Amino acid sequence: MRVKSLTAAAVLCLALLAGCTAPVAQTSASPTVSHAVSPGASQSSADTATSASLVNTAAAFKKAISKDGTWIIALLNDLTIDEALTVDGDFKNTKTPPASQRKLSFYAQDENRKITESYTLTAPKMTISSVDCAIWNGTFRGDLYITAKNFQLIGATVDGNIYFMNADAQSTFKMDDASKVTGVQQLKTL
Repeated sequence: MRVKSLTAAAVLCLALLAGCTAPVAQTSASPTVSHAVSPGASQSSADTATSASLVNTAAAFKKAISKDGTWIIALLNDLTIDEALTVDGDFKNTKTPPASQRKLSFYAQDENRKITESYTLTAPKMTISSVDCAIWNGTFRGDLYITAKNFQLIGATVDGNIYFMNADAQSTFKMDDASKVTGVQQLKTL
């Protein structure tokens, strides 16, 4: 079962990277995939801009969402973390030219990009401080605090509240028709 999950996760990561990259010449190096399933792993600064973290532990997830993490964080299973989290740092995707993006993927997909599994991340609070961050599919159970511009929900559920910590964060927030928020969405100032 574990091999099947890891294989599915590898396919998901490769599909995500393939969908986000332009064709490259034969002499170009391809982006790398970083399996951040252990808390002691380290990455070079080049990997930070071009790789994805496939995470299945709290420690790996916390490292991946840090300012030293990666631009794509893909859950491999449901996770419960009993502390506040912060998605931090500015990242660029692998498109040509690279664009600002941070993607929290709470799902698995097959080689045809059909979603095969959705995952839930549970935490009391998660602060989004990365510009151009999005939660793709799956569920976040807890409250979101948005400090950065251009946060998005794409096919995702927030089982909790969304608090915008400034007017820019609130005015640039987007969610598609497939997404939902069970609680309030409001501007909250300190």
